[in-house]
Amino acid sequence: MKGRYLVVGGSGGIGAAIVKSLCRDYGITRVIATHFSTVPQLVHEKLEWHQLDTTVEASVATLMSDIGDIDGVINCIGILHNEKFGPEKSVSQLSLEKLTQNFTLNTWPTMLLSKYARRNLRKSESSIFVTISARVGSIEDNRLGGWYSYRASKAALNMFVKSLAIEWTRALPNCAVAALHPGTVATQLSDPFSKNVAPDKLFTPEQSANYLLGVISMLEPETSGQFLAWDGTEIPW
Repeated sequence: MKGRYLVVGGSGGIGAAIVKSLCRDYGITRVIATHFSTVPQLVHEKLEWHQLDTTVEASVATLMSDIGDIDGVINCIGILHNEKFGPEKSVSQLSLEKLTQNFTLNTWPTMLLSKYARRNLRKSESSIFVTISARVGSIEDNRLGGWYSYRASKAALNMFVKSLAIEWTRALPNCAVAALHPGTVATQLSDPFSKNVAPDKLFTPEQSANYLLGVISMLEPETSGQFLAWDGTEIPW
């Protein structure tokens, strides 16, 4: 990898690990990372932090206008649960508030970023636009049910990524677009649901970030529009 990258959600578990790895990469000349509230303590000569609420269109538009030309966008924003909501085990637990929150944080940020990132990527000879999705967003791979709002928001995200890849094949032919599954990662997001995960299948944020960056480095415009796991295998939509 080389050039200038924007990492959205750079203060989260996977996002922070990706930021650190990019800063160590000699081919990377500039790392722009976003945080929601408190500025992270990580400091590096290549790194610049920007506060961003990815659900507010004006904020996204201003950021993309300010940062100029880049070679890639890596979106790590997402939610599975919080103090008030958890994933539904039954359809009886559905609520519009929970559904709206999942779509607002798991689907809408990627839509907003892509709306404004095209002009930032247009001068790059080889660019990427990727977002962290989840295997549970695959309709074909769904064997367990449940987690209605989260699954639906990630399935919607995947559909958007596929459509964007088709549009950008014409409008931004040097860009590879992809949805990526990071595996099960030991972060605050997955901690309540990882107790039964085999130790060799539970990644640290650093492991997941390295796997994902390996996959990203192999992306090509000719194969834009894929849904890929951390090991590079393709996941059915």
